[in-house]
Amino acid sequence: MAISMEDIKKLRSMTGAGLGDCKKALTEAEGNIETAIELIRQRGQAVAAKRSDRDAAEGCVLCKAGEGFSAIIALKCETDFVAQNADFVKLAQEILDAAVANKCKSLEEVSALPMDGHTIADAVVARSGITGEKMELDGYSFIEGDNVSVYDHMNRHQLCTMVQTNLPAEEEAHNVAMQVAAMNPVALNEESVPEKIKEEELKVAIEKTKEEQVKKAVEAALKKAGFNLYIAESEEHLEEGIMKGNITAEQADEIRALKKNVAEEKANNLPEAMIQNIANGRMKKFFKESCLLNQEYIQDSKLSVADYLKAANKELTVVDFKRFTLRAE
Repeated sequence: MAISMEDIKKLRSMTGAGLGDCKKALTEAEGNIETAIELIRQRGQAVAAKRSDRDAAEGCVLCKAGEGFSAIIALKCETDFVAQNADFVKLAQEILDAAVANKCKSLEEVSALPMDGHTIADAVVARSGITGEKMELDGYSFIEGDNVSVYDHMNRHQLCTMVQTNLPAEEEAHNVAMQVAAMNPVALNEESVPEKIKEEELKVAIEKTKEEQVKKAVEAALKKAGFNLYIAESEEHLEEGIMKGNITAEQADEIRALKKNVAEEKANNLPEAMIQNIANGRMKKFFKESCLLNQEYIQDSKLSVADYLKAANKELTVVDFKRFTLRAE
């Protein structure tokens, strides 16, 4: 039977599928709109199953502040071409709107919300059939309460942040949301850094400090013995030195022995208190760089973020923040 352009356009507006796909579905459904919609949905399921093992590394990240509830969500796909498609972004926005309106607290809740007679999970699968790419929801986070500023970095839908302050402060919250985007803090303050992260960072700080102290002792011993530090740096440099005639094979062996003996002796006699003090200094630097309120404020390096907020109102502070990006950092 002949399929009218009016029906094709109607189906396209209902599904977002391309004109060709709509015509094909209507032809198979003998003009029945509801059957054609189901055919398009089934095609999406088939594509999703076929591409389930593909990497959905591109996509659209959006954020929204609602009354007493704000959220970030990412709708992921395989290519940047699809990620920038207006219909794809529109679907991501509709999903976010529904999540905020229903104050969802997990991706499972979001996926189960109704959309066009089915669920949001079904809508994502159906869109996969239209684009031919794997799609999935990811990166969902939320903040409950008021005084939340949301920020879509450069409006590119790739990096979004949310910042909640304890008092109304739209300008300051927005500026700190940009800080979160730029500096990627791991926690609000030192107290909110998970103990596991603190333990891991302290362990790394202690090991790095020990390595540096041993290295200094070895270099001092090599200098005192009159050896070139560049040549003594590695086996590769030693071999290069021998080949160029800068040292003999015997001198290379002497360097190896000196490095080994000094390193072992120094490692066994490191002052524990000194190591701990230096490691604690490294931890202070970690907190300054990684905790939002401790970070240098990006618009005035003389101030910390906490200082910047207090300059506006001595009681003002950040109580929560969220950040999500699709880009590797």
